[in-house]
Amino acid sequence: MITIDGSEGEGGGQVLRSSASLSLVTGQAFQITNIRGGREKPGMMRQHVTAIEAACAISDSTCEGLEVGTSEITFRPGTMKAGEYNFAVGSAGSANLVLQTILPPLLFAGGPSHITLEGGTHNMGAPPYDFIERAFLPLINRMGPSVSAKLVRHGFYPRGGGKMEIDIQPAPLRRIDCLDRGELRSVIGTAIFAGLPYDIAEREVKTAQNVLNWEEDAIAVRQLPEDQGPGNILLLEAEYDHVTEIVSGFGKFGIKAERLAKTAAMRMKGYMEGQAFAGPYLADQLLLPFALAGGGSFTCVKPSQHARTGADIIARFTGRTFAFDQQEDGHFLVSLR
Repeated sequence: MITIDGSEGEGGGQVLRSSASLSLVTGQAFQITNIRGGREKPGMMRQHVTAIEAACAISDSTCEGLEVGTSEITFRPGTMKAGEYNFAVGSAGSANLVLQTILPPLLFAGGPSHITLEGGTHNMGAPPYDFIERAFLPLINRMGPSVSAKLVRHGFYPRGGGKMEIDIQPAPLRRIDCLDRGELRSVIGTAIFAGLPYDIAEREVKTAQNVLNWEEDAIAVRQLPEDQGPGNILLLEAEYDHVTEIVSGFGKFGIKAERLAKTAAMRMKGYMEGQAFAGPYLADQLLLPFALAGGGSFTCVKPSQHARTGADIIARFTGRTFAFDQQEDGHFLVSLR
């Protein structure tokens, strides 16, 4: 039984999600205390409970103490089962984070799976659906499996109600090295909104264009049906030969559209002016599949505490450790020892 203090390192829900994924793949049980001990509101939220429930459902695993608000659980893994599953967060909690929990083990299942996830698809504190589909999954597919995603309905905070479908065709994971972006193919930005004034998205577009100096037709406004709101997100996408980076800015009450857009645009500008393969979100996401593949490397900007915490959890379950070596140009080479 592996014992984990959930307040260590980054101290968030990633510790819980990564532990569940790795437990299913390695067959090792774990107990975690002080769940989300580094957060303002510690303990499990609805999305974390759904993620563990999903992990149990795809494997006949058992989990003691599982409920909203709890700070300690004991998880005993069962045998993974491919199949058709439907999981609903029941709030605006991130459905994408539920997917992060169950996708790695289902890549090792004995057959294809179809997953329907309902909840938040575009909310703060998690990569938006677009990042999962166009930045993360293409790299998973390069490693051997075939995973496709479809967005049925947007789900913004606080209403939720989003829906996405994932098809997974498992295959052995092979190592890849992600060191070169290749040439820039295209840039595109979209200010998406629902149930809010049009001028919010319009101001976001104008601000982003001023910062990035992209062509006028590279950034557009997209209005969704009112019943999918209120909600707003600015998505900035840079597609290279070998990687796509997506930077997002989430609309929030009290945050001006110009400020949101400027922050997101400056982040994208910083990425495009550098040479690192992976941005912060992608660097976090690549660690677990690379560890399960038994090798691989990528370059990134300065690794976040989130990434280093993920690497620590991986080492606990697999004995495999990552090196974070800063290069002369300032970026980091991340490789499995």
